[in-house]
Amino acid sequence: MAMKNLLKEDDIKKALDQFKAADSFDHKKFFDVVGLKALSAENVKLVFQALDVDASGFIEEEELKFVLKGFSADGRDLTDMETKAFLAAADKDGDGKIGIDEFEALVHE
Repeated sequence: MAMKNLLKEDDIKKALDQFKAADSFDHKKFFDVVGLKALSAENVKLVFQALDVDASGFIEEEELKFVLKGFSADGRDLTDMETKAFLAAADKDGDGKIGIDEFEALVHE
């Protein structure tokens, strides 16, 4: 499912523009600007599934690096520092990847 079916295209562009510079990504601000925080848990889980490129049921560190591209092809890659910070914030069980419930909890924290 395309992100533009769940989120407003203008909000996606605004969020990507706000975090265009390397090492500027802040997941809490991004989720707010892009409109994720306003979505129901069910729709947040649909966003998760779109970001889970290999359909493993988890967003692994390698997929996380390209998370902004999941919102738009114009999105940049996250830096290693941003990727590790995002993973650390979401990975509550310490398994090195983000599960669907961890993602939903992070979005709505």
